Amino acid sequence: MEASPTVSFNLAEVVETVEAAVPERPCIIQGGHTLTYGDIGDRSRRLANVLLDSGLGTVTDPASGCASGTDVIASGQDHLAICLHNSSEYLESMLGAFKARVVPFNVNYRYTAEELLCLLTDSKAKALVFHSAFAPIVTRVLDDLADLTVVLQVRDDSGEGLIPGARWYDEVIDSSSPIIDPDLRSSWSGDDHYMLYTGGTTGSPKGVLWHQSDIFAAAMGGRRLDNGQPWASYAEIAANAERGGARILPASPFMHGAAHWLAFVALTNANTIVLPEDTTSFDPGRLLDTVERQGVDIVLIVGDAFGRPLVESIEDRPRFLDSLLVIVSGGAGLSPGIKQRLVEALPTVMVLDGLGASETGTQASHLTAPGQVATSGCFVPTAGTRVISADRTRFETIDSGDPLCDDPGWLAQSGHIPVGYLGDRASTDERFITVEGERCALTGDRARVLSDGRVELLGRESFVINTGGEKVFAEEVETALLSHSAVHDCVVVGLESQRWGQKVTAVVQINSGADVGDAELIDHAAATLARFKLPKAIVRVEHVERSPAGKPDYRWARQVASSALQSNP
Repeated sequence: MEASPTVSFNLAEVVETVEAAVPERPCIIQGGHTLTYGDIGDRSRRLANVLLDSGLGTVTDPASGCASGTDVIASGQDHLAICLHNSSEYLESMLGAFKARVVPFNVNYRYTAEELLCLLTDSKAKALVFHSAFAPIVTRVLDDLADLTVVLQVRDDSGEGLIPGARWYDEVIDSSSPIIDPDLRSSWSGDDHYMLYTGGTTGSPKGVLWHQSDIFAAAMGGRRLDNGQPWASYAEIAANAERGGARILPASPFMHGAAHWLAFVALTNANTIVLPEDTTSFDPGRLLDTVERQGVDIVLIVGDAFGRPLVESIEDRPRFLDSLLVIVSGGAGLSPGIKQRLVEALPTVMVLDGLGASETGTQASHLTAPGQVATSGCFVPTAGTRVISADRTRFETIDSGDPLCDDPGWLAQSGHIPVGYLGDRASTDERFITVEGERCALTGDRARVLSDGRVELLGRESFVINTGGEKVFAEEVETALLSHSAVHDCVVVGLESQRWGQKVTAVVQINSGADVGDAELIDHAAATLARFKLPKAIVRVEHVERSPAGKPDYRWARQVASSALQSNP
């Protein structure tokens, strides 16, 4: 029986609690530079005062504009955009904003100027923190952002100078006070907001607005690691901090939820966050060198896009990685083949696939322990994870129906879920529904409840391919093809077909030097897939495009496949 939390937790107060307990413990290590919990606390409080002195931090009723039936979903707080590579400044910016009662949010640093302008306009951002490398694109949009009043530029190795209207981040931090007004601190609330912008893989990016108490419970450290129960009090968090000290390396960008969620789990548990020296790109060799040198216990990656080069680097040059306990994949799943290679190359390391979404937090996990045969697709659910019937009227259970039915249910989350999408009532009403008296968040994924209570994830509804009257989930075809030793990467899409409605089409990257025909690939997939699910066309490419977070770029794949098949029908 899960214990009920007794406190509505505020993220700033959580990390301040840990800092007070272990001020001298290393908090962030990057290269030869170490910042303690006291250092990060000091710097984030200074940033909070910079924001406050610049006129930010005014809070209207946090619930205004959020109640069901109103036209607008609003935060009632000012917003800070963070356009940074992984760095101490990223987490300082989040913490400093929380301490000023300002809402920080993620910016995808791969955006074009037009996309960045749309995001900052949609969010009504009043402040922006960015690395100098992004100065050229930020300069192009500044004049069109009337709401933006605070622009802070973080130095890096790009050589870009300070842009007009900006101030150097380090200079304003150094000149600001590290003391938080006691009245401000006493106003911190679990109802203060947290916001995460979606990646926009199925449409325009949306700001998912949460209460801090809910996102803390759902993804950012709100459960004890030893028993999965919610924290009972700040005092319990402080007592636990004395036992912390594990070293966590998020290899994926903080601009995606999975990475900064794990960072806040580490902060809540008084662990040390280790960053590679160069966080502008993913270099598996240098990352492994960092793991070995710093004695890292847990590494976060994103699917095969990170897992494949990582295991190839391990196989090419084995290292002494005796500290490493777990490799976690969040944001995209690992294929069974890559998981198997990882546990074989690192026989004392466990591989954990995490399942979650911007609208739900973390939902489920799949653990592959040393000696096990790697599989994929079935997860052990966490508290609040539900499967809703296909007609969205009831919760599915083990005994609620045929687990092999042709119309699977919807993956959902109840309990600690978001307020909704910032400024978007229509999308909020579509994705946040009430089932059997409980408000639930839908992920857009189809799923089944298995006889042992696990959840089988079938795939995103928006990526379902309707072929010959049958539904095919792109992910299941990708998994089947990726299990072939010659396939380096692949993305599966549905293309229009007069005969089939849509035809299953695989965009495939073959390993260098491999010699494999299309018929062999299809026959290999047929060992685990029904015939109607098999690709009717295979398009070969030199490189499969993915997002910086390792997620498939289905829009790109559809364009490439369509163009290739038109040229060679």
